[in-house]
Amino acid sequence: MATTSNTSYASPKPCKHLANYKLRHGLSVYKSIQKHLKTAPTGRTSIKISETKIPRCSSCTEYQRRLYLCLICSTVSCSNHTLLHAQSENGHDIAVDIQRSELYCCLCSDQVYDPDFDKVVVSKTIQDMPSDKHSVEDLIRRSSKRRRLNSLTDLDLKSSKFPVSERDRRAKSCYPMGLRGLNNMGSTCFMNSVLQALLHAPPFRNYFLGGRHDSETCRKRPSDRLCLVCEIDSIFSAVFSGDRTPYSPAQFLYSWWQHAANLASYEQQDAHEFFISVLDGIHEREAKEQNPNKGDLDCQCIGHRVFSGMFRSDVTCMTCGFTSTTHDPCVDISLNLDTSKFSSVDVTNKSVRSNEDTGRTTLLACLDLFTRPEMLGSDQKLYCQNCKEKRDSLKQMSIKRLPLVLSLHVNRFEHSLVRRRSRKIDWHLQFPFSLDMTPYLSSSIVRNRLGNRIVGFESNEVDTSAEFEIFAVVTHSGTLEAGHYVTYLRLRNQWYKCDDSWITEVDEGIVRAAQCYMMFYVQKMLYYKANEDMSCAPMSPRTEPFVPIAGCC
Repeated sequence: MATTSNTSYASPKPCKHLANYKLRHGLSVYKSIQKHLKTAPTGRTSIKISETKIPRCSSCTEYQRRLYLCLICSTVSCSNHTLLHAQSENGHDIAVDIQRSELYCCLCSDQVYDPDFDKVVVSKTIQDMPSDKHSVEDLIRRSSKRRRLNSLTDLDLKSSKFPVSERDRRAKSCYPMGLRGLNNMGSTCFMNSVLQALLHAPPFRNYFLGGRHDSETCRKRPSDRLCLVCEIDSIFSAVFSGDRTPYSPAQFLYSWWQHAANLASYEQQDAHEFFISVLDGIHEREAKEQNPNKGDLDCQCIGHRVFSGMFRSDVTCMTCGFTSTTHDPCVDISLNLDTSKFSSVDVTNKSVRSNEDTGRTTLLACLDLFTRPEMLGSDQKLYCQNCKEKRDSLKQMSIKRLPLVLSLHVNRFEHSLVRRRSRKIDWHLQFPFSLDMTPYLSSSIVRNRLGNRIVGFESNEVDTSAEFEIFAVVTHSGTLEAGHYVTYLRLRNQWYKCDDSWITEVDEGIVRAAQCYMMFYVQKMLYYKANEDMSCAPMSPRTEPFVPIAGCC
C-alpha cells in the first residue's frame, strides 16, 4: 500500500550573489566558457585556459592551491585571494573552479550550484567523450547526479544503486565499501563533513545497515514533517550501495531544515552545531516512540546509545571542604585550547605553522585543562549545604561514563571583550591516533584528589573500556566569517580525504598537519572489529599508475 507524507516546507533562497550575477549577465558567459571545458578520459571535466601555460594566481603566483577563474574578467585567483578580488572589483562575485568546473561564490567563500551551468558542463562533457555507447551512458548517469535540488522524486535511493564501472574498479579497487563523495549543494560542506563521520562510526553504521530502523512503518505514521532518521537510513542505503558517483543528500537537508528551522538557509553553518542538532533530531524522533516518559539518562535512541556519556561535576566549598556532586549526560566534549603558556602576541598570530613552538598545543593538554580544578570567581559563589550560605568554591569536571564513540570538539572561536569582536584561533593541535581516557575518568580524578583514601565507584564506570582509536577528523580552514570543512576518514588503517564530492587517499602526515575542529574516536575493540568486517570491492591487478576518477580524485 502506497503511503504519502506531508512534505510542506519552504526552500531557503539560493546564493543572492549568483542570482544577481545571472540577472545582470544571463547565460552568455556560461556558453562562452564552454569552449574551455576539457574532459579527461577518466570523466573529470576541468577548465583549460592555455595549452602551454600553467594557471597561476594573479595575486601571489601560486599554482598548487585551488584556483578560480572570474566569470567577469577571467582573472585567476587562489583560494586565499578570491575574496580580495571580489571586494576590489565590484560585481566580480562568481568564479568557476578550474580543477572541478564548479561555480564558486567569492563572497560566500563556498561552492554554489546552478542547474543552467550544470547543463553546459554536461553537454560539453558528452561531446568530448568517445562514441562508445556505454561510456556515454555512464557519463550521463554520473552527471545527472551532480546536484538535484529541484526534483526530490529523483532521490529515490532504492532505484539509484548503479554498479561500479570497470574503470572505477581498476582505479579504486582498494577503496572500502561506503566511501562515496557527497555533493555540495551550496555552502553545505559543514553537513557533508559531519555526515561522513556519522556514516563510518561503527556502531552507528551497524544499526542502519542492519535494518534496525523500520522506515516503511515509520513513514506510515502521520506527521507534518519528514522523518530525519528515515533520511539518514536512506543515505546509508545510497552510500553503501556500491555506487561510487557523488551523492546529493538533498532530502536529508530539507528534513534537517524542518527540525532546525533557525538554521534553514544556504549560508555556511557550524559543523559542531549541526552534529548536535542531528543527534537532537534523532533523539526527538526515536525516544518519543520507544518510551516518551523516559528522560535522556535512560534514552535508548541510537544517537544516545552510540554517543552519550556522563560528566561528573564536583564542587568543593573552600571553607568547610564539603563536596557536592552532580552528573550530567553529554554527547560530546568541548575542549578549550590551552593558551596559558603563550603571550598575547602568540595568541593573535593567525598564520602559525605547525613546526613552530608558538601556537601549538596537544589534545592531552586540552583534556588536562578540561579536568583541572577551577576556582570559581567571587561572582560565582555557590550555596554550600553544610555552611548554609554561599561560599568560594572549587569546581572539577571528570568523565563518569565513556560512550562507544567519543566526539571531541575543539573550541577554535573566541570572543574578546576588550576588542569587542570574535576571532578564530588557528593553532596547530597535536592529537594521538590511539587515546587512553583513563586519566580523565572520575575514578582516576577523584582518587588523585583524595590521595590514599578508599573510594568506591559503580561497576559500570570501572568496567568501561577507556582505550579508543581515531576514525574521523573534521577540519576547518579559512576565517571565522568564511571557511571550508573537510573530513579525513581512517578506514582499514588508511586515511582518506573527503572534500565534498571528492575522495582522495592521503598519508597520515597530511592528517596530523591539518587544523582539526572535531575528532571522532571509537572504542578500540569496536575499531578493530569494524576493520575485520569491512569488505572491499572485487579487484583486478593494477598495471598502470593510479588515475583519479570523477568523485574519487
